[in-house]
Amino acid sequence: MAAYEFIDHKFDVVVVGAGGSGLRAALGCAQAGLKTACVTKVFPTRSHTVAAQGGISASLGNMGEDDWRWHMYDTVKGSDWLGDQDAIEYLCRNAPAAVYELEHWGVPFSRTADGKIYQRAFGGMTKNYGEAPIQRTCAAADRTGHAMLHTMYGQSLAHETEFFIEYFALDLIMDEGICRGVTAWKLDDGTLHRFQAQLVILATGGYGRAYFSCTSAHTCTGDGGGMVLRAGLPLQDMEFVQFHPTGIYGAGCLITEGARGEGGYLTNSEGERFMERYAPSVKDLAPRDMVSRAMTMEIREGRGVGPKKDHIFLHLDHLDPKILAERLPGISESAKIFAGVDVTKEPIPVLPTVHYNMGGIPTNFYSEVVTKAGRDPDKVVPGLMAVGEAACVSVHGANRLGSNSLIDLVVFGRSAALRAADTIKAGATQPELKPEMTDPHLARFDRFRNADGGTSTADLRLEMQRAMQEDAAVYRTSDALKSGVKRMQDVNARKPDIKVADRSLVWNSDLMETLELDNLIGQAMVTVVGAENRKESRGAHAHEDFPDRDDKTWMKHTLTWFDEKTGKVKIDFRPVHSFTMTNDIAYIPPKARVY
Repeated sequence: MAAYEFIDHKFDVVVVGAGGSGLRAALGCAQAGLKTACVTKVFPTRSHTVAAQGGISASLGNMGEDDWRWHMYDTVKGSDWLGDQDAIEYLCRNAPAAVYELEHWGVPFSRTADGKIYQRAFGGMTKNYGEAPIQRTCAAADRTGHAMLHTMYGQSLAHETEFFIEYFALDLIMDEGICRGVTAWKLDDGTLHRFQAQLVILATGGYGRAYFSCTSAHTCTGDGGGMVLRAGLPLQDMEFVQFHPTGIYGAGCLITEGARGEGGYLTNSEGERFMERYAPSVKDLAPRDMVSRAMTMEIREGRGVGPKKDHIFLHLDHLDPKILAERLPGISESAKIFAGVDVTKEPIPVLPTVHYNMGGIPTNFYSEVVTKAGRDPDKVVPGLMAVGEAACVSVHGANRLGSNSLIDLVVFGRSAALRAADTIKAGATQPELKPEMTDPHLARFDRFRNADGGTSTADLRLEMQRAMQEDAAVYRTSDALKSGVKRMQDVNARKPDIKVADRSLVWNSDLMETLELDNLIGQAMVTVVGAENRKESRGAHAHEDFPDRDDKTWMKHTLTWFDEKTGKVKIDFRPVHSFTMTNDIAYIPPKARVY
């Protein structure tokens, strides 16, 4: 290890990741006068939030009466009662203020005729506690994430957040259960860095690239989740993986739910609008898990379209071309590029594809990371927070409603900053870092850099992705999940045989992809083991051998720890927070999830 030397940095707060939640957290911490660093492996405006299309949910009431309590009801119901109701209340109460904050910073929202923020309909969003669909999703055409990311990056620079761009985070610096910072590899010159901080905020996004077909960028490798598992901390509810109903067939590229919010609809080979059978009241605007399962059933029963009858049609060709050009310009372009379709004249071929991870690093609604210790299921891990898709608050429970992700980013990014301002003091003295805290990081880095086995990173990654795609899919069975566990154990066992051909330290994409694969394998492992263990169907976890939701046995969060040396996963549970923050809304009891 003598060949490696760290360059040291000291901050009050280090944010890892520069997507929507990371930028909002960094901006808030900088505004509070805390010396703040943002460490990111890609340029901030390339973070995956830039790909978010449809919009951000908030009960503004610009298109008709709305109420944050209705939004909360929809979110609890959409979560299939696995969401923590105190956190959901926090989200929905603070959503309008968070959106107006974005507007004041300069996000160019689409507008109504009288100049208010335009809102569109999204799946599962209703008025008056499920009575009928409502327009709640604030939109900037179909490039809402793009608009948010650029705006918050500019604001972060204005408030003197210090960015460390194209630094790959390696591991958390832990000191007897307290997080003291993070180590990172600077990609453009090969140097290694230690970022010491009073508080580390993980905003590293999801791990969609564990699957073969997904809407995620190739950078979505869940690096924060991998670091947390290696630190001996658990991940929560990893069995709940959302399939978006409308990925472009063959490409996986996302077609926003906003397309259906503007009046688009799905048909099978018989030209039937089949969602009317599955969800008579909300039809094509049912929650994503329901629409994905309905599409899969239509294909299974022989009513898919195309030569192989293996996909479904999404129709926008009945809509006014002016509306499409104004509100869905990016979708029209994507359909042309990836499917060769002119949306004004013909339908788009679509298929469910992996889109979002409801599970992640367990936190409370202050964004503090929690773990289970003895009888305490909510023990805070000092010095560590998590926000965005990397975290599991849990506001999404077993299934996220469309447009609740972008509001999750800014509400809990803001929550993390507020908590940081309350709990740490700018410039406070920090303990000296000891070599034994970071020597294991160097050993792991060196092991992969010099790996000289017989299996390429690409081959092992493909093996993992196919196992997950085939055995932990939209519909799951006991046999498939057992097969998935065995296949993932084999993938993990083959990790020591991996080969990295490039030994350099500068722009070594071979090594970087290997480190990313290591992060993915741990999370894929706990996902499939958690899914095999949960003997019920709830939200995105549709288990054909256990088709009913079992609130008596399974109304609880799964916690999973992973030991990569043995390949074993430890499982425990946390109770769902079936209580609210205030007396402003009653606890919403479980009931049938009918739309």
